[in-house]
Amino acid sequence: MSESYAIKLVDVTKRYRLFKNDKAKLMNLFGKHSKPHIKLANDNISLEIKRGESVSILGRNGAGKSTLLKMVTGVLEPTSGEIHVNGRISALLELTAGFDKDITGRENIYLRGRLLGLKTNEIQELEQDIIDFAEIDEYIDQPTRTYSSGMRARLGFAINSSVSPDILIVDEALSVGDVQFSKKCQNRIHSLIQKKHMTVILVTHSPQAARDFTSRGIVLKSGKVIFDGNIEEAIDNYQSQK
Repeated sequence: MSESYAIKLVDVTKRYRLFKNDKAKLMNLFGKHSKPHIKLANDNISLEIKRGESVSILGRNGAGKSTLLKMVTGVLEPTSGEIHVNGRISALLELTAGFDKDITGRENIYLRGRLLGLKTNEIQELEQDIIDFAEIDEYIDQPTRTYSSGMRARLGFAINSSVSPDILIVDEALSVGDVQFSKKCQNRIHSLIQKKHMTVILVTHSPQAARDFTSRGIVLKSGKVIFDGNIEEAIDNYQSQK
């Protein structure tokens, strides 16, 4: 990567068209009048995150954090504006998303690995580490429909945190399993952050997690960036919101 940035957003806006019910939505598809409510999830956001930076995204529920990250990871398209991503992203957001419940955990490792852009030989090198980290033992060769939600989440975390991404996006909802396993997850994130040029974006409501993992804070409110700077000042700004 030659560019100095990992992620760059230029005038990014995301609007949702919300309908009163499914019938109103269907009528709109056929050109009949059913005026939707326009929800502005992100409003003209411009920012740049440099390679190797560790950044927290702070904001109350409904501030636009999840929508922003879904656009960065390519799950959603912006209504307007440009998003530039420079490097491989691994997102620890919806850990169980993308699993095929009818195939085994081992087969899902290969499926998820390919979706993340890995070659078969690269997945083979990571396979045992993923299995050992997830702590699901003999269940690895059982269909994932037989797994508990916690087992699927542990496997999802193990896969996504093992791919050595250029950009790691972490949702604070990675309290996966019991306290001991959650601590194990936090230690892995710390080790990933310490890798050279690893860019980390943490979505959190926790001031302590923001301090522990990041040095810069971006505060969102009603879809807008209202503060971008030092993490302690960002936390003060976030906590002052009513």
